[in-house]
Amino acid sequence: MSRQSITPRFASLMVLCYILGCSGCGSSNETKEDDSASASLGGTLNAVQEMAKQAEETQQNGPVETVDFRKLKDMLPADAAGLTRKSANGEKNGMGGFTFSTATGEYENEDNSQNIDLAIVDTGGSGAMMGMAAWSMIEMDKETESGYEKTTKIGDNKAFEKYDNANKSGEVAVLVKNRYIITVKGRGVEMAKIKSVLDDVDLEKLGAMK
Repeated sequence: MSRQSITPRFASLMVLCYILGCSGCGSSNETKEDDSASASLGGTLNAVQEMAKQAEETQQNGPVETVDFRKLKDMLPADAAGLTRKSANGEKNGMGGFTFSTATGEYENEDNSQNIDLAIVDTGGSGAMMGMAAWSMIEMDKETESGYEKTTKIGDNKAFEKYDNANKSGEVAVLVKNRYIITVKGRGVEMAKIKSVLDDVDLEKLGAMK
């Protein structure tokens, strides 16, 4: 893919697809879902325009070198909410002149009934990669009989969380400095346990990395 192909339009489409996908989640109550879809789609235009603006600025400024993924790996805690880390991986990838670095850790208990996956990504502020955090440009607060999903804030950072009560699974994601995305996904655990993993990641240190 050429650098020119990472356009504001491409980034905007990523946001649009994300929002449309969110608006169709969990169809157990059609009336509530219609209301939720309308609320989500109501903010689509602003979200798409914001993403296009960010993508255009990124192209004008040129690519930003992401941090060494080994630095991100060093930020993975040895255990997450009492679960032992089973693996830690890192890599650096590129697309159209832009790069992003990723570190991931997998955590589980002895019988594998509880699992947590932690990912730390440096997008370099790329407009295309920021499609991963499209939720940061919309407002969402949705609740069903089985769970919820909403945008929120953790400290000064924009965040997103969702949880399924029946499956005891969910995730929380945080955007730091419009560049770093930390995502914690859990299965077989309560949301409080999932969110507690963020306490073991130094968000301030991460945001200061260059």
